[in-house]
Formats: sequence, structure tokens, C-alpha cells
Amino acid sequence: MSTTFAIHDALRRDLTRIAHLAARGEDEAWRVLRFAGGWEMFERYLRVHHDAEDAALWPLLRRTLAHRPDELALIAVMEAEHATFDPLLDAIDAALADPVWGPARLGDLLDGLVTGLRGHLAHEEDEVLPLLDAVAGAEQVHRLDVEHGRRIGSGTCRYLPWLLDQADPETVTTILGRLPESIRPTYLNRWQPAYAARDLWGTHNRSTLAS
Repeated sequence: MSTTFAIHDALRRDLTRIAHLAARGEDEAWRVLRFAGGWEMFERYLRVHHDAEDAALWPLLRRTLAHRPDELALIAVMEAEHATFDPLLDAIDAALADPVWGPARLGDLLDGLVTGLRGHLAHEEDEVLPLLDAVAGAEQVHRLDVEHGRRIGSGTCRYLPWLLDQADPETVTTILGRLPESIRPTYLNRWQPAYAARDLWGTHNRSTLAS
């Protein structure tokens, strides 16, 4: 489940960036999230991760735990938590599309996202992933990675540098070790430098953002 933990770490990394933006003021947070590109990547990969779990993880656990009502109740709670995020993301997108009233609405929405998603990730790691490790085989767990990869599709060149941004060396080695040998130089020489050159969170040159 190293991929799942890497995704969680990447989401937490971006949540920290979003929280820092929110603390700098609603107008600047609105401009950066609207124009710099970091929000678009974060939102896309959060939706991909949750959709993959909805399609592959929860059905697997419901089948495996069919006669264990307490664990089935936990899965229902996790699905209910998932269901809160799409409306919240949609509301943030609507605020970012509204230059008049959007900035004023953004602060509370971002606070709700940061608090809610941090809690959900911790809840999943503390209760669901140990359960999955105990009741599912490696092949079953691999299906989640396959579903996740299917939803990323041809966007691996953007997704992989995002996933490994600020990751610890062990995670980088593990994830890159799963790539075909021919792909690793492409990641190191093209994909990662192209990602690093983008000012995704408005920290390189804030004057380039639209006002």
C-alpha cells in the first residue's frame, strides 16, 4: 500500500500549501488558486483517488467483510466521508469562477476542505488500511493501484512528478522502482524538471498571476 500512503502524503502537502494561501488573505488565495495551476492538479488527483477507492476498494471490503457488521459500518462511514468532498470541491470551483463574490466565500470553504480532508486521511490510515492489510491479498490490493492508474490514463507525465514532489527518498525509490527501466530517464530528465519549472502555487513570481 505504499502508493496509497504516497498519495495521502502528496494531498497533505498540498493541503498545507492551501492553508498557507488562505492565511495570506482571501484575494491572494483566490488569484493563486484560480490562475497558478496548483489547485487544478490537487483537485484532479484527489477526485481520481477517491473515485478509484469508490470503484475498487469499498466493494472489495464489502464483499470480504460481508459477515462482519462492525467493519461494514466503518466502510459506510468512509463512503459517507467521501460523499462530502465532491460538493465542497464544486463549491470552491464556483467561488474561483466568480471574481466578484468568490474571494469572500473562499476562506470558509478552504478551511472546511483542509480540516475535513486531513481528518479523513487520518481516519483511513488508522482504521481502513490496517483492515485492508489484514483481510485482502496482494493481488486484491493491486487492483486498487490498477484502477487508479486507469483513471490517470495518459497523464502520468504530470501525475508522477506531482506525487513525488517533496516525497522522502524511500518513497521516491519505491515508486520509481516500479517504472519500466526505459521510463525512468524520461521522468528524471523531462517530466520532473517540467513540473518543477511551473509556478503552481504562486511562489516564484506572484506578479505573473492575473489580477
